[in-house]
Amino acid sequence: MPAKHIISTLFLAILPVGYCQLAQLAVAAGKTYFGTATDNSELTDSPYVAQLGNTSDFHQITAANSMKWDATEPSRGTFTFAAGDTIANLALNNGQILRGHNCVWHNQLPSWVTSGNFDNATLLSIVENHCSTLVSHYKGNIDSWDVINEPFNDDGTFRQSVFFNATGTTYIPTALRAARAADPNAKLYINDFNIEGTGAKSTAMANLVQSLKSQGVPIDGIGVQAHLIVGEVPPTLQQNLQSFVNLGVEVAITELDVRMTLPATDALLAQQQQDYQTVIRACKAVSGCIGVTIWDWTDKYSWVPGSFPGQGAACPWDENLVKKPAYQGIVNGWTQ
Repeated sequence: MPAKHIISTLFLAILPVGYCQLAQLAVAAGKTYFGTATDNSELTDSPYVAQLGNTSDFHQITAANSMKWDATEPSRGTFTFAAGDTIANLALNNGQILRGHNCVWHNQLPSWVTSGNFDNATLLSIVENHCSTLVSHYKGNIDSWDVINEPFNDDGTFRQSVFFNATGTTYIPTALRAARAADPNAKLYINDFNIEGTGAKSTAMANLVQSLKSQGVPIDGIGVQAHLIVGEVPPTLQQNLQSFVNLGVEVAITELDVRMTLPATDALLAQQQQDYQTVIRACKAVSGCIGVTIWDWTDKYSWVPGSFPGQGAACPWDENLVKKPAYQGIVNGWTQ
């Protein structure tokens, strides 16, 4: 863990459980952090920012969008880090661990990447330069990076992205090696959704990690996004997390939320509480699961309604920044 986090982590660890909140309980359970994603547009909301900086609940921050490719390299070779720096400085000032998200993803790409018709060698050079420049800029301030984001289809095949179509899977080790060279102390992750339970996609992830390790490609962790649906937490979650750890990497729950079909009811909120508890308990039970990040902490700023019409209420706080039963589910997961 970076030195700047050691004092605050020791402080969290010695607090009595009765006074503890989510991050404190995670540390007491042997984890590195409990945290949340945030976004720049939310930082004008003073009550939101006050809770975001509450390190008793959130000891870690992920920038939801401002470190992605379209935000950081909008034209080839021209980088801009202002928005990402705002999130990084917020985390630094609060003494919170910062997670980088992300280096290479098929989505939120500028048109010069998607429409460039680059050949294999050129695109690999572009990937290498992007990862090297991005990771170098935040060297020393980022605990871990989602270097590769969502490389698989749900059936376990590789996604037909602009990167895969031009380079096959070669862009993956290229990005990881560039990131390692740029910041040798940052942990390097591959991050994906629908790999919470066992299945074709989880198997594909495990096979990729094994292949990379056998080739000497740097890979430190698997990010399990955990964008879940109320009542549908995979029963093999803990088993699957342990299987990933058995590959010789760490795992983290990186984007947790549990959405429901609206309107929210007492029954759905009760099930959501149980689902959050189940996820947290699974991470607690697997020593190599190092932390949990929720994908923003309040329904006010959740991505879910915009992507899944008719669904929402996915976060542990409601739109009025009031704790929901899900908050207690997280507490129970760490303590029971």
